[in-house]
Amino acid sequence: MRPPLNHANMLKNLPNLLLTIVVAACLLGGGGVAYGLSNLVVQLIAFAVLAFNGDVIWGFVTKAPKGLVALVIATIALPAIQLVPLPPAVWTTLPGRELVSEAVNMFGAPGWRAVTVNSARTLVALIGLVVPVTIVAAGVFLSEDARQRIAVAYVALGVASVLLGAFQVMGTNQVGLLYPENPLPGVLFGFFANRNSVAVFLVSCLLLLVCCFPPQRLLSPRWTVQFLSGVLMVVAVVLTQSRTGITLLSLPFSLALLRTFSQRSQAKRPGQEQDLSFGRMGRVGIILAAAAALGLASVAAIPGSRLDTVIARFEEDTQRRPEIWENARYSAERFWPAGAGMGNFDEVYQVDESLEHISIRRAGRAHNEILELAIEAGPFGLILLAAWCIWALSAGWAAMQDERRRWQALAGGGILLASALQSLLDFPLRNQTMLCMAAFAVILLAPPVRFAQTPAHNEGATA
Repeated sequence: MRPPLNHANMLKNLPNLLLTIVVAACLLGGGGVAYGLSNLVVQLIAFAVLAFNGDVIWGFVTKAPKGLVALVIATIALPAIQLVPLPPAVWTTLPGRELVSEAVNMFGAPGWRAVTVNSARTLVALIGLVVPVTIVAAGVFLSEDARQRIAVAYVALGVASVLLGAFQVMGTNQVGLLYPENPLPGVLFGFFANRNSVAVFLVSCLLLLVCCFPPQRLLSPRWTVQFLSGVLMVVAVVLTQSRTGITLLSLPFSLALLRTFSQRSQAKRPGQEQDLSFGRMGRVGIILAAAAALGLASVAAIPGSRLDTVIARFEEDTQRRPEIWENARYSAERFWPAGAGMGNFDEVYQVDESLEHISIRRAGRAHNEILELAIEAGPFGLILLAAWCIWALSAGWAAMQDERRRWQALAGGGILLASALQSLLDFPLRNQTMLCMAAFAVILLAPPVRFAQTPAHNEGATA
């Protein structure tokens, strides 16, 4: 029988360890699957955290909410099952395996093969889950205060990404680009290889800034730092020229207004006179927003300005994505219901791309995560996605009933919503940085796991 958990030892350094993973993921994990060595460094850090804190996984399985545990296990099991070898009498009859079977038969009798058409890519997809799973498994043990510390770290990393992006926007010859294979002059990339990914990352940081930071007195030093950080990230989202990112700015703006009015209504209650500055904060915010809007309008009127370029992006033809979606639907039907294996979209799309849709650019992704998931995992992946959505709605509703967790849950729900909306047109969760952000959003929705009282507890963990 397993000995009881040493709670004090297990929880002692979890906040700092998770901060290490978050920082590493932001600095090294924004390039996607093409940058395997950078991703490997982040994954090795996560493996080390699990190796030296073995009780984390056992504690998660036994103490965390059962629905969340089941979803995490199912998420890991999906690519793992696709790697299980099957006899030739089975795998050759799976849908979409005709070309694989013909290629294998050229070199003799077919042997045992996995469900996936490319085991190496599916193995990479499986290993890629190590980092977010570590964050979820360890993060459920963190208190609300410890979660807020990680939110502060994310906002600081968002500002750092903006500062790096400033060199990218103003520099020449790919100055400051961490992933220079896709240079776009005047576009902000920050820590990422994809401008849509950096845009949704900054929107997520704005949601954390709005919802997870404690309110400050108007024009105090902390309020000023938070306000300027928010302005920097909003401007940076515009400079990414990401249409989805700019549209998603409505989420943090809406929650900022909601929190301002919520604080103002609380200030009117008896015994809350000290918070009356929130009303002035709202008025000042409206004035500053109006001034910013007038400034942006004046800049937009200048021909050839960066803002003019951003506006022109919304007028560009978007015919390429529908063409990709049409081919992707055919691929999904060809591999239904077994799926081609996680991480294999690019492998099968090259075969199914119709001649009239071929261009000099390679699709690389389906630019719609539902379609890509249908290709790679069939109905099993779609059911798992639906289960995650149901859990998020249920956990978010439960968190809204707890006044202390309410705003953190709104931040987590907003991050997942922003990622889901962008997933309809892009692939925001196909890099380690945003996978970690999504995992942290799950933690913000999940209730903190509380242990029986012990003699010593670290302040970053729940008691």
